[in-house]
Amino acid sequence: MATTSGLLKDNLALPYYGGTVAYAVLGYILGIAGLTHESGLVNAASTLLLAHAMTIAAYLIHECGHNLIFHHSRHNAVLGRFMSWLCGAAYGTYEDMRYKHFRHHVDNGDLVWFGYDEFFAARPALTSSIRFLEWFYIPAHDLLMHGVMVLTSFVIPQRRKQRARNVVVIIIRGSIFLTVAILLPKVALLYVIAYLLMMHVLRFMDSVQHDYPYTTTLFEYTQSSHKGDTVWEQAHTFSNLISLRFPKLNYLTLNFGYHNAHHANINLPFYRLPALHYEMTGDDPTYVIPFWPQLKLYHCNRVSRVYNPQPGDYPVGPEYLRSAQSGAGPIGGNAASFLTSF
Repeated sequence: MATTSGLLKDNLALPYYGGTVAYAVLGYILGIAGLTHESGLVNAASTLLLAHAMTIAAYLIHECGHNLIFHHSRHNAVLGRFMSWLCGAAYGTYEDMRYKHFRHHVDNGDLVWFGYDEFFAARPALTSSIRFLEWFYIPAHDLLMHGVMVLTSFVIPQRRKQRARNVVVIIIRGSIFLTVAILLPKVALLYVIAYLLMMHVLRFMDSVQHDYPYTTTLFEYTQSSHKGDTVWEQAHTFSNLISLRFPKLNYLTLNFGYHNAHHANINLPFYRLPALHYEMTGDDPTYVIPFWPQLKLYHCNRVSRVYNPQPGDYPVGPEYLRSAQSGAGPIGGNAASFLTSF
């Protein structure tokens, strides 16, 4: 990967990341402005633009977390924090998001603080309510997780020192939204719809990328049994492209679907992942989960993913991949976004 002598880490960073950041910011501004328009058609288009701009902002946090844009981590952190305000993830800290995500890479697992399976098992009425909402494509499971994120310093004992910051963010974002809701209720409603669409996109991309079980060891320092095992990591990581035939469509999610390539080299920016994917697979379709089976799995399992204790014969590794490619299973993960840092 070629480097530059200035702020940016890669000689293609300026056009790619410059364009991506500009799209996220301008898309957010124009999207919000379009929500105030009298035309329903403009409102609909602006809602989609806003949702996608926030989605790109979220994926830019991921790029910043890997220090892929700037030479110095402090510059990546500044941009990552700014993007967290655009996509509504600023209640927790950028550093916490980055820490959790790197535990995912280093330990080859999904390390969390909140064991939601146990939480749902102990609250059947709440679980039924969330499943009911999920049937209508309301991402209630994610809303629960983001609700915990909003109150992160009050819910998670290890985050108590962040309470002053947490309260300031709640006041700022809450005051702005409440003001908009009172003065421009249509804008507030459409913003909420855009935010829910962003949630759907993020968890759709996350849902079948690993068959890792999660463990509630985020704040523990016990070594994972698969730490450093790159062979195991690749066998339990799956690439879910939007399109293999038209690869530019994968830029809609900053190439996040090239997940095996990303795990093979976490130091590659999003625009270099397709080349590594080709080097690893030769674009052989048997190595990827096609888009239509992904949609089928997402639709058919939208309720059962909420609370899903896995049977002993649940497919893993190659069986998981073949099952996902068929669109008949597996159920896939839920609410595992890198935006929720617990």
